[in-house]
Amino acid sequence: MTFALVPFPLALTATEGRGLRLREGATIAGESSIAAGLAQRLSERTGLAVEASPEQSERARVDLRVRVGGSPESYEIVVDEASAVITASDAAGLFYGAQTLVQLVQQDAGGWFFPTVAIEDRPRFAYRGVMLDVARHFFPVETVTAYIDRAAALKFNHLHLHLSDDQGWRLQLASRPRLTEVSSGSSVGGDPGGFFTHEDYAEIVRHAASRHMTVVPEFDVPGHTHAVGVAYPELVERPVLSAQTLETVQESGGSLPEAGVPYDGVAVGFSSLKIHDEATYAFLADVFGELAELTPGPYVHIGGDEALGTDPADFAEFMTRASSMVVSLGKTPIAWHEAGAAAGLDRATIGQYWGFTTPIDGAGEKTRTFVQRGSRVILSPADAIYLDMKPHADSALGLTWANGPTSLERAYSWDPGTTIEGVDESDILGVEAPLWSETPRTLADLDALAFPRIAAAAEISWSPARGVERTWDSFRTRVDGLGPLWTSQGITLPRAP
Repeated sequence: MTFALVPFPLALTATEGRGLRLREGATIAGESSIAAGLAQRLSERTGLAVEASPEQSERARVDLRVRVGGSPESYEIVVDEASAVITASDAAGLFYGAQTLVQLVQQDAGGWFFPTVAIEDRPRFAYRGVMLDVARHFFPVETVTAYIDRAAALKFNHLHLHLSDDQGWRLQLASRPRLTEVSSGSSVGGDPGGFFTHEDYAEIVRHAASRHMTVVPEFDVPGHTHAVGVAYPELVERPVLSAQTLETVQESGGSLPEAGVPYDGVAVGFSSLKIHDEATYAFLADVFGELAELTPGPYVHIGGDEALGTDPADFAEFMTRASSMVVSLGKTPIAWHEAGAAAGLDRATIGQYWGFTTPIDGAGEKTRTFVQRGSRVILSPADAIYLDMKPHADSALGLTWANGPTSLERAYSWDPGTTIEGVDESDILGVEAPLWSETPRTLADLDALAFPRIAAAAEISWSPARGVERTWDSFRTRVDGLGPLWTSQGITLPRAP
């Protein structure tokens, strides 16, 4: 029997039996919010009326239990002809076991059923993330929460929100109101902008927490800050029109960045905050201070990538001060791997690698410095799990700068433990699949770029590196089997060659 499970569990044994039949009016007992979510997912998948109830039904005995002990987020599933029982070490494990049970349900001539199995499961990495860029194009709360639901169903547990870039500022701050009053209305290609109020952001955080997901906010500094300069021109340097910027504008169209004018192109590396002006650090104190108050999670991402308009010595000085500022607020900083070049970077800072699966241009060395300082790293190799890359050459959406289109097979074929020499698996906090928004404008666009490649990132993040089912042939078969489930959940699947 084929089990269309992604990510594939640590251990699965098919046991003897005809399976547990799922009937109209079936009930699920256990932790109320997880039972309700499981009932909803099963109803969507099967068309049957499935309800959460403290009282068990004879129609289907599905029971959710938390048992003290075991590793975080771990769970077990036992299905026989009489019952399906999920036992977990904590609420998160119970939630992930429920996602597996939804994938496990099958249909035959007699209707819907759970096959008789015994499953033992726990994650490979503690940090399993997706990133959504709401700066290049803005996405409203309902789109962000829908993306959270999609990611959580695949056992991702962090949402990295890219809240600022050259094209716009996306979170309202009482301390710096001009950021949204002046700098939130633009997007790539001249599309409308937008921003999240405090209430909007709180709703995203609440919804994520209900899916056992932590929100990691990012204000990218000192580069990617043209929008800051539109609101507060005294804080930024004039745009640096490098050969790379000119080439990007020539290839992609649009205008050159101009000081004080909203930017709607896709060039990078031309903007910088003023490094030697104390007003810059007063600005950061306001921004990071308010962000820390709004964010219950432990992390604040400070960017640090593609600061091509900033002198390297100035960049190092800036990242040292910015990382220390975040630590002083009781948060752990995360920074893109370029920040590893700053010798004074706070030792608690987690590095995020966005280079290629074979590192180039010193990216591997910069990433290793985070480990050498006693911290850990998150891996996001652009030519494997950047979900904004074209999935195939004929795709209407996506970019190709990361070694051309990224197929599902290529997305699945890399291994975090062997990507960067000198960075062992124990040095890796986890994996994150970013989705930058130069080309997507809608939830359907996000789906078309993310699926099914997001499933590759999910399996690499969760499942053990080696196992009978950790092969390309097994994975593509299982992903194909998940198509009907994803469609039932309202996911717009792309048309692929």
